[in-house]
Amino acid sequence: MLLASWLWGTAVILCCVSWLLLGRRRRRQGEPPLENGFLPYLGCALKFGANPLEFLKEKQKKHGHIFTCHVAGKYIHFLTDPFSYHALMRQGKHLDWKKFHFATSAKAFGHGSIDPAEGNTTENFHHTFIRTLQGNALDALIEAMMENLQYVMLQSRTPKLQSDIWVTEGLYTFCCQVMFESGFLTLFGKELNSNNDKNLPSKQETERAHILNALENFKEFDKIFPALVAGLPIHLFKSAYSAREKLGEALLHKNLLKRDNLSELVTLRMFLNDTLSTFDDMEKAKTHVAVLWASQANTIPATFWTLFYLLKNPEAMRAATKEVQRVLESAEESISLDGKHISLNRKQLDNMPILDSIIKEAMRLSSASMTFRVAKEDFTLHLENDFYNIRKDDVVALYPQLLHFDPEIYADPLTFKYDRFLNENGEEKTDFYRNGRKLKYYYMPFGTGIAKCPGRLFAVHEIKQFLALMLSYFEIELVDSNVKCPSLDQSRAGLGVLQPSNDIDFRYRLKCL
Repeated sequence: MLLASWLWGTAVILCCVSWLLLGRRRRRQGEPPLENGFLPYLGCALKFGANPLEFLKEKQKKHGHIFTCHVAGKYIHFLTDPFSYHALMRQGKHLDWKKFHFATSAKAFGHGSIDPAEGNTTENFHHTFIRTLQGNALDALIEAMMENLQYVMLQSRTPKLQSDIWVTEGLYTFCCQVMFESGFLTLFGKELNSNNDKNLPSKQETERAHILNALENFKEFDKIFPALVAGLPIHLFKSAYSAREKLGEALLHKNLLKRDNLSELVTLRMFLNDTLSTFDDMEKAKTHVAVLWASQANTIPATFWTLFYLLKNPEAMRAATKEVQRVLESAEESISLDGKHISLNRKQLDNMPILDSIIKEAMRLSSASMTFRVAKEDFTLHLENDFYNIRKDDVVALYPQLLHFDPEIYADPLTFKYDRFLNENGEEKTDFYRNGRKLKYYYMPFGTGIAKCPGRLFAVHEIKQFLALMLSYFEIELVDSNVKCPSLDQSRAGLGVLQPSNDIDFRYRLKCL
């Protein structure tokens, strides 16, 4: 037994020494400064994962505006100068934005490759999302979400809510349930066939139970999503695997066909799955699981942070409430609890610059997305004043949180300022500077370039609708007005808006209307 342990230990040591001597990349002439890290395969992954922002600041100070890090088997070139971001956008000939996203989706959600080059489908997914989440299609989504938010807030969750009774619960829990249920109904429709059904209350209760069950499966799967992106197989996480399979079963085409008011996005995706792909029934369903995850994973925490910062800032709350009242009066919409819902269209929602600024500021403080491009071939990346050689299959990345927390761009960057994105006329501010030069890229929670999130407009409108309705129907306050801002959960860094490390209690009650 002792001999076997000694042999295994020796083998491990020899493997590590071999990697240090032979496996470590050597920096070639003309390449960015290189950080290999000390751990085989992982490289700098553990240090990066512990606190990406501080890690990148340290390397930026050491190496300058571009450097290479070995992270979990990948060599990632981090570009940190915002004036050079456009150089990355210009390199479409040499850099592929789809490869990483396609591979990640197949790995995480369990469907076959959605890269048309692989032969499983000829659908252009990006074009599908642009077509069904922007332009005229966005109007229908906004209308449906407005109706569903009010149904969930005023009927589904709290059918016996009274104006003289405060309800206390976790703010993140509340945002999670309201946004998930409303968003699910908006995208995937309702099971109900008729509003005149005598068993309507019972069916509504059953419907809500199914959606809340889907929410629990969503949360179980979402917890290990960073691990899946990092390359770990889902079979290591039995409960998460089971949750993903249950979500897939719920979104099988045969089950979706039983629902009314499916969104154009889901209807078109079902048609294209059936006509352009070779996926089996469960793989088709898992492409819908991907849509569900994409519609919720960042919108939910973004909603939490926006409402939390509003509750913590009385001045912001007053300004937001006044703006919502102005828009409602202009639209001749009255607030009541007699069953007549508020209706605000896209144009009216777009006329809320204060809410826009509040949402942007909350997302600036909480987002930690990462923009990836994969090198198709060896090439030379030309920046403003330098050029660097990049190897085939290496990743070039932007980490916008460096930009969002830069004190030269945003004064006092860790402080929430509700009017930071408003100019002196109370309109959208677009002039931001660094070292006296105007920036083209200054706010990037949704990525940039052709890979910019196609659902970003719907996401912002969802949050704006949520805020407008909360401020219209409810009195809301933190249970502890002095509660500290929760820290950001760094485990999701690189994936979008970070969740809070802990929930915050708040309370609400219906206004006396």
